[in-house]
Amino acid sequence: MTVRIYSDRFSETEKDQGRTGRIGMAADKDKDIIDGDFREVEDSAEQNQEESGSENVNQNPGDADHPDHEHYCMMCHRPESKTGKQIEIPGGMYICTDCMQKGFEAMQNTNMNEMISRLPPNIGMIDLSGLGFGMPAQDHKKKEKHEKQAKKLTLKDVPKPHVIKEKLDEYVIGQEHAKKVMSVAVYNHYKRILQTPEQMQDGTEIEKSNMLMIGPTGSGKTYLVQTLAKLLDVPLAITDATSLTEAGYIGDDIESVVSKLLAAADNDVERAQHGIIFIDEIDKIAKKKNTSQRDVSGEAVQQGLLKLLEGSEVEVPVGATSKNAMAPLETVDTRNILFICGGAFPDLENVIRERLNRTSSMGFQAELKDRYDEDPDILQKVTNEDLRAFGMIPEFIGRLPIVFSLESLTEDMLVKILKEPRNAILKQYQKLLALDEVKLVFDDGALHAIAKKALEKDTGARALRAIIEDFMLDIMYEIPRDDNIGEVIVTKEYVEHTGGPKIILRGQEVPGTEIQS
Repeated sequence: MTVRIYSDRFSETEKDQGRTGRIGMAADKDKDIIDGDFREVEDSAEQNQEESGSENVNQNPGDADHPDHEHYCMMCHRPESKTGKQIEIPGGMYICTDCMQKGFEAMQNTNMNEMISRLPPNIGMIDLSGLGFGMPAQDHKKKEKHEKQAKKLTLKDVPKPHVIKEKLDEYVIGQEHAKKVMSVAVYNHYKRILQTPEQMQDGTEIEKSNMLMIGPTGSGKTYLVQTLAKLLDVPLAITDATSLTEAGYIGDDIESVVSKLLAAADNDVERAQHGIIFIDEIDKIAKKKNTSQRDVSGEAVQQGLLKLLEGSEVEVPVGATSKNAMAPLETVDTRNILFICGGAFPDLENVIRERLNRTSSMGFQAELKDRYDEDPDILQKVTNEDLRAFGMIPEFIGRLPIVFSLESLTEDMLVKILKEPRNAILKQYQKLLALDEVKLVFDDGALHAIAKKALEKDTGARALRAIIEDFMLDIMYEIPRDDNIGEVIVTKEYVEHTGGPKIILRGQEVPGTEIQS
């Protein structure tokens, strides 16, 4: 391709004949050149491409439209798998919606006449489609989907309730009732959505059973759902309700929870419609009390979630948290999506105690008002009446028919959490020191001392790692210094900061040797 830049030293007659001071694009390099002062500028990139015999994908639109290929944005060079569907513009180029929106905003904030006046003199229009802008070749193949993702889910792939619970037992300590409820509910849900047409001919329609999980912080609510999704190999989206607001206000739109599920399913709508959405911190959208302002993050969010929980077709922005983000929309049917809501519900215990104390009476053998003050599992007695008093609207509670509570963690449960699960915290630290060829051992007294400290913090199992990190700092810092150390025994005294750990050298035992903390 030849770019001819004509100078302005032509006569007025020559200019009238069309040889003005513009940039002309000549498609044929061998065309006769009219006399005059001009320069021929060869596009080196295209010349090298023609000499090497390589093919330009933009000149072969059929290659770019191949189902195994994806387009790239000419501005940000992101593939279509990241930006969503792109817009084709003349010249075989593509642009994403984000760059298109930024271009519109730049044009609105720019004085076009002023921009044109800043151009060099004697410069006219340029055909940009032939320049290429160094765009990446659009013959990149799309990422191949995982074989498991491509496989259609069938009822044979869903494990039975007792199998689900056995797998959960390997990762989660205690919470027997919660694991049993979740196992049965999930199995029934997938039996419902994986029915064959022959099984649906009797006209009986099984309704969806969403779940509401109540439990103190650190009791394993999120971990239960994460483990469950791994066992079933279905898309899982974990979001929290604190960022959700009513449509039109600052914050995430309610449909963004489905958008996250769609992203977890690699934008596969059919696979996302069989997934699980876990909405954490659901207690934070309770109806505000004694307020004169509009409750845009409380009751309004509950009302907006009703259509998702019940099941409806919603327009979901792809890769965005708001419909106003100039992002492409996908229609997702939520009738077969399992919703699990979880929250700590602080002060719900007081609501339950107030209800239970109404039945107390006076006299001999009467129930005392302080009977439930020290009950650690009072959340197990929760009812829909208590949730309404807490601030959840009746319509929202009605769409979560399965309500269950998790038990408060005891000292013995915390000790088991430390050592029994497949990825227990102690096993993680033992593996860290094993990489330095050092054996790490915890005696029973140290485990109970750690559990007691965790109970004092009142943050559940999350406190265990913080406590272990505190006293393991000196061990992980000092032990790699000495290659003769072969074993470290963490004692109760070391955990309570009244002594040090015992160390054993390689090949011999040195009793009483301690690392000073």
